[in-house]
Amino acid sequence: MRREHLEAAVPVGTDPRRHARVLAQVHEAALTGASPCAQPRPVIGASWQRMRRLGLDPDHGADGLLLSHAELEARRRESGLADALPILRGGLISVAEEAAHIMVVVDREGSVLWRDGSTSVRHRADRLGFTEGASWHENNVGTNAIGTALVARRAMQVYSAEHYVRSHHAWTCAAAPLHDPRDGRLLGVVDLSGPAPTVHATTLALVDAVAKLAEARLRNTHLAELEKLRSTTLTVLSRVGGRALITDPHGWVAAASGLGAIDRVGLPSSTSAGSAWLPSLGACHLEPVPGGWLVRLTDDEAVPGESMRAVLDIRSSPACVLTVTGPSGTWSYPLSPRHAEMLYVLASHRDGRSAAQLALDLFGDPARTVTVRAEMSRLRRQLGTILSRRPYRFADDIDVALRKPDSAELVLPHSTAPAIRGT
Repeated sequence: MRREHLEAAVPVGTDPRRHARVLAQVHEAALTGASPCAQPRPVIGASWQRMRRLGLDPDHGADGLLLSHAELEARRRESGLADALPILRGGLISVAEEAAHIMVVVDREGSVLWRDGSTSVRHRADRLGFTEGASWHENNVGTNAIGTALVARRAMQVYSAEHYVRSHHAWTCAAAPLHDPRDGRLLGVVDLSGPAPTVHATTLALVDAVAKLAEARLRNTHLAELEKLRSTTLTVLSRVGGRALITDPHGWVAAASGLGAIDRVGLPSSTSAGSAWLPSLGACHLEPVPGGWLVRLTDDEAVPGESMRAVLDIRSSPACVLTVTGPSGTWSYPLSPRHAEMLYVLASHRDGRSAAQLALDLFGDPARTVTVRAEMSRLRRQLGTILSRRPYRFADDIDVALRKPDSAELVLPHSTAPAIRGT
């Protein structure tokens, strides 16, 4: 697993107070157009540019609606973060209280769901409007660890005048994203915030580590749910003749009969009972069972027709996704950076690539075919007949489109297109 680089807001060996003075000069130059004495970190500079394009007031931010108590409770239930809360509190609350910080958990929209920690800092946060039910998205409060982590999809530490809105310059914050282990989607962010003088490089590492522990807790909860689904539906599966499996609502397989090892199948985005074509299985019949679906493979050998369309979205490199639309509906499959790059190359070469050619495209070394074949095998287990082999390619009867950053959707012809690098 590739480890994410954590970038502390204050460089090692730098005096925080002196650094804060430099940041204040850089911030003022960015707002007035004067010649800067230094440049902000790239992730901060990119956020400031977004705020200027948005026209956000650097003195007050934007007014945001405060969620009512009923709305806040509904957001908490729907967030998918409640099961992670004990781990987050256990790992961070004591540190927050001792270090004059507060722990904050927000949903994927940036709404503050839970807040705890130092009483004195909570009172300061109240004066800033940093309360439960408030929106801490960039669009409302400018560059900050919470909102910017939601946009950048990475752990963030923001210090002093790196905040776009001046009233936040007295603060420092460190935040890390939280993901759903079932489908990889962003659930929200956990954050430690406190007065600027309390900034410390290890705070970011701590928040990131506790966030990963919380994700592991969510993963274990999901596995327990799958086991419960398996135990309650084994009788149903045993009565079904032929090949069949039981999945949860997200397509994760709890049990199977007459099939090899399958971890997950791509279900249509709006799953309903009846006939469907699933990418890794082909023609199937879906029936609801408590907590999921009974999927029976049928004798119909129907394959995707001309109406099948695959869209490879690489606009956000940490969150690339392949979306397929066909007769049975639309389903999406989140991609790792490596798998996104492989599909990028195949989309650019509709007539296909051999293992050696893919190895050259991906690694600059045609000899690394073992790695290519292993990764392609994993992809084909998930995507099924969407991908063909010998050579590796998107199936001939599927239309493929590409969504790139800062460009319109590009429909790729079936003939060979120029190679695209740099995903």
